[in-house]
Amino acid sequence: MCGAKSKSLIFTGLLFNCLEMIFSANTGFSMSIYDVTSRSIYLRWPKISGASSYRVTATAVDTVGHSLLAHFSDVTFKGTLTSLIPNTLYAIQAEAIDKNGIILAETQIMQSTAPDIPVIDQAYSKLSNSITVEWRAVPGATSYLLTAQDGDSFIETVVTNSPGTVTGLKPATLYRITIRSINSGGKSQPSPFRKAKTVLAAPVLSVSSPSCDSIAVRWKAVYMAAGFSVSLMRSDGLGRMLKENTTNTSLIFTNLDPGTLYTIKAYAWNINGIPGDDFTYNQRTSPNAPADVQVAFNSGALRAIVSWMPTEGALTYSVTASSGLLKLKCNTSSASCVVPSLRCGSEYYVSVTAYNDAGSSKPTDAVSLKTIPCAPVNISIEEDEPGHLLVSWSSVNFGYYYVVFVKSDDGLEVHCNTSHTQCHFQSDCGFTYFISVFAYNKAGQSPLGDVFNYTTAPCCPSDLRAVVVSSDTVQVTWAPVRGVDMYQTRAVDWSGVALCNGTATACTLSALQCNTQYNVTVYSFSEARGSNTSCASKYVATAPCSPEIKNISKEALSVVSVHWQSNNEEATYIVTARGEAGLWHCRSSGNSCTLINLPCGSAFSVSAIARSPAGQSLPSHSVPLETGACCPSGVKLYRLGNNGIRVYWRASEETRDYHTDLHGSKGNFTCTPSSGLSHCDIMEIPCGDVYTVVVSPVTDKGPKLTFCPKKIYSVTCSGSSVGMVIYRGKSNAEQRI
Repeated sequence: MCGAKSKSLIFTGLLFNCLEMIFSANTGFSMSIYDVTSRSIYLRWPKISGASSYRVTATAVDTVGHSLLAHFSDVTFKGTLTSLIPNTLYAIQAEAIDKNGIILAETQIMQSTAPDIPVIDQAYSKLSNSITVEWRAVPGATSYLLTAQDGDSFIETVVTNSPGTVTGLKPATLYRITIRSINSGGKSQPSPFRKAKTVLAAPVLSVSSPSCDSIAVRWKAVYMAAGFSVSLMRSDGLGRMLKENTTNTSLIFTNLDPGTLYTIKAYAWNINGIPGDDFTYNQRTSPNAPADVQVAFNSGALRAIVSWMPTEGALTYSVTASSGLLKLKCNTSSASCVVPSLRCGSEYYVSVTAYNDAGSSKPTDAVSLKTIPCAPVNISIEEDEPGHLLVSWSSVNFGYYYVVFVKSDDGLEVHCNTSHTQCHFQSDCGFTYFISVFAYNKAGQSPLGDVFNYTTAPCCPSDLRAVVVSSDTVQVTWAPVRGVDMYQTRAVDWSGVALCNGTATACTLSALQCNTQYNVTVYSFSEARGSNTSCASKYVATAPCSPEIKNISKEALSVVSVHWQSNNEEATYIVTARGEAGLWHCRSSGNSCTLINLPCGSAFSVSAIARSPAGQSLPSHSVPLETGACCPSGVKLYRLGNNGIRVYWRASEETRDYHTDLHGSKGNFTCTPSSGLSHCDIMEIPCGDVYTVVVSPVTDKGPKLTFCPKKIYSVTCSGSSVGMVIYRGKSNAEQRI
């Protein structure tokens, strides 16, 4: 029925893909595509009057020499082209032919085959509701259709590449997995199937803590489960993990820590030991009973303050105070609770129970509490003048004396004792005062009556200014505020706190660390409330630290190097040599600098300071410096007889003594003239040598100076042992002190 022959089809115009039809202009003959696979295209067409057969030709557009020809009878209106190339665009032409072989009508269409059939590499399940499939990519496929079939039911999903996952499956169920590749032309045939089974569902846990040291775990049976693994571990990671394997559907973990959060993880495994999904649950053990229960009274008030040592893992506590049939309770999340509305003249038994989301502890042993006189009534509070509160009340029977407590909202409390019915208190702005009055007798303090509160406006120093005065001093000023008893100025750095207390609106903080940033805050204090801790602060950096001169070295006749030590950051150092001859300066950002052009024979006091954007340091300790004595000038030589030389010079100081040295290869000679003379004679000098002559002042502090200018002379022989002295040298330009 079907055959193949080579035929070249030439189409003009646009090429259209999937299901696009081109109609014959004369007859309305058309052709449509109703299904496409990797190697087949399924066609249909209408009946044409007079046609005895239909001829269909498919030619691959991009593949040379590949054409298919099929003939169909006049009673057939559907046809299938097979043995096609996957993922290939075909030009398809249909012709209606009469019994004489004449073409009555024709139509053309463009259609691509689907990609080739994928091959599944593996299919596996990691979760009970899904199976993951892996395969090799198929050329031309834009997506893939995964199918998981369980009997008559199946679930499909489209993915773009490998691996792909089918979800929404049933746990512990065997599925047939197939895959089809897809492109714009259609879908390939299904791949050979692979079987894969979903893992077991997770057991759904029901967890409770029947006691403070145990956790009970229950669950319903899981389909196809052969056993269960349940592990338990502290949620904070401390301690060891407990693990139990069981075929039952419940178990209890014991010897646990009270009030501790545990993480429970459970999963089922099948007969082959393959684990299924796991289920995780966090459960806290119920708390232990609180310890060290203390019952205290604010001097016998109508409420009891019950406190205890917190117990691990407790979220809330309940305090019960029982007196006959009367039971009073208070609940709290802290380690203390106030039981209100106690009756004066009664005995109560107080116990505490701890709670968390797992349950409650056992109640503590009851503590006995006996109340005493009733509280005073008709209490009134008046601010008779600014800064003063007047508290008054009515006398009560059997009240021997009274104590009034005034507590501000920052926790500071003051009180007064009196046998009268009024008390005076100081007040300040920015406070709320809670006031209660107690009566005392031989039995003790009355219960708490009505608590009154009185609020004044807040105050805090304003317009805070901080100025650096020196390396270790900062002056702080601020605007005055009402009702302040005292100001406290605090300068805080990494090493400590510097304090300054006073009533003035200025404070000088001294003895601070130099080269340090301080957080400066001024707090206002009152006798009733204490400090206002919300006052603004300011950061202030002190000036650099004073450098410490470690060494002064003499480099030349008028040059001195000064070395110092300092730990300042970003500081510039200025060294000053001060003397009668004037001031000399040098500066550096390092640890040394050089003073030049210092006059000889002068005394100086050398100090250093440091400067930075924060200010200037105090001067360092002064170090004395004396430059060396001045060298003489105008040194000249004259011959004395046959074997002597007289050296002349001009003295730099009238009272200075000098010393002459003459050095040559044949010997060294010296002479020191009498005090006040400006010449010196050197005798018995060998001729035929070159001598270096130096005249230097004699100092009191050690060797003579070696930095004075030198002159070179040549002594020639002219027939005698000592010849004439002829000047051949020059002055040494090197100058040192």
